Amino acid sequence: MLQVHRIREEKDVVVTALAKRGIDAEPLVNEAIRLDEERRASQAELDNTLAKSNSMSKEIGILFKQGKAEEANALKAETAQLKESSKDLAEVLQQKTAALQEVLSQIPNVPHASVPAGTNEEDNEVVFEEGDIPELKEDALPHWELAKKYDIIDFELGVKVTGAGFPIYKGKGAKLQRALIAYFLDKNTQAGYTEMQVPLLVNEASGFGTGQLPDKEGQMYELEADNLYLIPTAEVPITNMLRDVILKESDFPIQYTGYTPCFRREAGSYGAHVRGLNRLHQFDKVEIVRVEKPENSYKALDIMVDHVKELLRELKLPYRILKLCGGDLGFTSALTYDFEVYSTAQERWLEISSVSNFETFQANRIKLRYKDGQNKTQLAHTLNGSSLALPRLLAGILENYQRGDRIEIPEVLRPYTGFDSIS
Repeated sequence: MLQVHRIREEKDVVVTALAKRGIDAEPLVNEAIRLDEERRASQAELDNTLAKSNSMSKEIGILFKQGKAEEANALKAETAQLKESSKDLAEVLQQKTAALQEVLSQIPNVPHASVPAGTNEEDNEVVFEEGDIPELKEDALPHWELAKKYDIIDFELGVKVTGAGFPIYKGKGAKLQRALIAYFLDKNTQAGYTEMQVPLLVNEASGFGTGQLPDKEGQMYELEADNLYLIPTAEVPITNMLRDVILKESDFPIQYTGYTPCFRREAGSYGAHVRGLNRLHQFDKVEIVRVEKPENSYKALDIMVDHVKELLRELKLPYRILKLCGGDLGFTSALTYDFEVYSTAQERWLEISSVSNFETFQANRIKLRYKDGQNKTQLAHTLNGSSLALPRLLAGILENYQRGDRIEIPEVLRPYTGFDSIS
């Protein structure tokens, strides 16, 4: 959530920057400024009323000591009226504050200056590409056919047990999945990230804190009876571990990693492009989360990007990196790099990671702060990245490593799988 003082002091800059997202934010920005002025006026009136009441209460005590009971009782009646007024003013202030928070929660993060303007994924900017796209035989199969051929993923059985988008991994397919998770966690912990095992359900405050709530796109699975939500990513519980925390400068950088199943409704996703592992309702993902001082966060973002690069290099997969345009940028992000692996059999790029800097947007929602060198309280910067999401990555491995009568296992994974190929 944007800080209201930033909106107030840099209105034109904020509106211009948000135009990169393809939205006219001026009406919401003006409404936020108006409500903030009303909130501050209500706060000032309440403070003055309380100050006057406190001053009169002290005077009443003095008058009683001086034996001036009649004057003291007159003031008591007046303070009683002030107390009633202060209750009414506090209620008005609460309403104004809630209205301001509601408007602020609708304003997305301001894109970083380097974010290109654009309306959709076609306007994203390719900033890096690496790896050779393998030449497959004409009879090369997409991963859903390979999964059936080698009996390693059963999509139909998942439909029977739960529904579409919930595949069942079998035999070497399950072991390959587990190998990828272990490999990613090992690489992340070697890079200095502390591994965390976190809940798969979060409360409403956590969903709001990282920006998944309000759920504008209907992607969250909700357990209404308990007012809990299935997590769409480990970013949510990991980041919220630091909600309402004040850090010391010596605490930085904070680096966490965690593996979780993730759950997304993927409302409105239909067609051939979501076939097989391309889009699921339940999928596995290993996440990395960092908390940084503001002046260090973009250097940290580069470090995270380089870390994901190393994973894909070791897996020897062709990939590219895109800088997302304003129109494709997530609600909470200031800058996002998407990683895509090339699926040779499908002849298309598959997104397998997003690495983002949220600056103070999430920290303001969760009240994640630190004391600077002057002992002043400042908001920290939060970052996160997939390291990595498994379904499309697994699809890329199966398709790019198919060799006619078998699927080879990337060399770096063989110590984890215990086998060199699937046949």
